[in-house]
Amino acid sequence: MGRLHFGKRTLIIVGAGIPVLALLALLAWASARSGGNPGGLAVNAEFGPARVDQEVAADFDLELFSGGHIKLSDLRGQVVMLDFWASWCPPCREEAPVLNQVYNEYRDRGVEFVGVDIWDEPEGAQRFLAEEGQVYPSGPDTAGAIVIDYGVRGIPEKFFIDRNGMVAKKFVGPMDAEFLRDTLNDLLSRN
Repeated sequence: MGRLHFGKRTLIIVGAGIPVLALLALLAWASARSGGNPGGLAVNAEFGPARVDQEVAADFDLELFSGGHIKLSDLRGQVVMLDFWASWCPPCREEAPVLNQVYNEYRDRGVEFVGVDIWDEPEGAQRFLAEEGQVYPSGPDTAGAIVIDYGVRGIPEKFFIDRNGMVAKKFVGPMDAEFLRDTLNDLLSRN
């Protein structure tokens, strides 16, 4: 009887250990493939235009740091630049003055920028907005739903949504003013 009890105990230990070992192996494999960042969520290292599926932009209702909220579908008929950022992100800080400058140039031309703060502390985000004098609507994606809907893997990432509510372009990393203007002009020229 003692041997039988030992056998069941061994089976239980082995049975519980296999999933744990499988999880550890999966984490080690992901870590090796991603250079130590298995989630892939961080500051982007490669910048430039990215391939995007041209589909209807996922709608959301974003609570704004300034109060109130903004719903993406209410912006239909305008070109929208959706910017995913965080206060601790050096490339986000680098491009903030460019985004403010270009927004001020285009805001009366049928263009709206919407900032989505992700993976951040509210106090740090609000301090960042005040320091940069950001004037376009911005709010936190506290539930992470917008990040998931757009498949954001790092920051900064920008999605450009055309007047019909379709995701038209994506850009990873900070943008310079000339490239941002060219992108907006292209989208404004479309019917």
